[in-house]
Amino acid sequence: MSPIEQVEPPRSPQETLPTMYDLPSEDSEEPGVPDEYHILQPELLSATFCPPNYAADEIFVASDLNLYYDPQHYNWYKRPDWFAVLGVSRLYNNRELRLSYVNWQEGIRPHVVIEFLSPGTRNEDLGRRERRTQQPTKWQVYEQILGIPYYILFDRYTDELQIFQLEGGYYQPLELTEPKIWLPHLEIGLGLWLGEYRGITRNWLRWSDLQENWIPTPTEQERQEKELAQQQLEQERQEKELVQQQLEQERQRAERLAERLRQAGINPDEI
Repeated sequence: MSPIEQVEPPRSPQETLPTMYDLPSEDSEEPGVPDEYHILQPELLSATFCPPNYAADEIFVASDLNLYYDPQHYNWYKRPDWFAVLGVSRLYNNRELRLSYVNWQEGIRPHVVIEFLSPGTRNEDLGRRERRTQQPTKWQVYEQILGIPYYILFDRYTDELQIFQLEGGYYQPLELTEPKIWLPHLEIGLGLWLGEYRGITRNWLRWSDLQENWIPTPTEQERQEKELAQQQLEQERQEKELVQQQLEQERQRAERLAERLRQAGINPDEI
């Protein structure tokens, strides 16, 4: 693509550089075509990603979406398995779904990116250049070009979780004593959860809150609310039964007292 001619005074990159409408949104030759796991795991991450300091309409999450990062090379992009951006509109220009994420148009870099290691993409994800290309590796893009605060790698075959935090311009590994960690920049935790999601039981990556409680999906939240409502109804039923039992006991005591009074020659109705 030929450079776009500038005018005086110079216009902003948002005006002169390509937008998501001008750039490809998919590439059939891209390695690591998503399998079922690459559909379900990002879905669970998106459903439980709720940083407390941001409203839902200020959070954008995506999986297998082209991430354009270099205004000098318009067609260069990476396609993260999952990433999140905070403080940006959920919709592009507050009105429509994104075709891709064009960093120079959006003006806000992703805050966390997650890659699921697979044989076809492992070397690229780990920053090892395998193919002869001018393009930088994912590691270089995330670390040096975009400066994404957290880069997370997960190997579903070994359940190995690696988390790197940007410090001084370079990724430093975070030491994990267990497969979970608190990410202070995001005010949210991440860890491995052994459970059933969409009918599949395995170790899943999942977000958690400050108290290390797993953040529920909307479906789980709805089920929990229904269970709580049922528990409240059951408690109310039990309380009503208890009141009825107490009233019956009082009635029976009154009848016994009245009978004793009659036996003693006293009319209880005249007392």
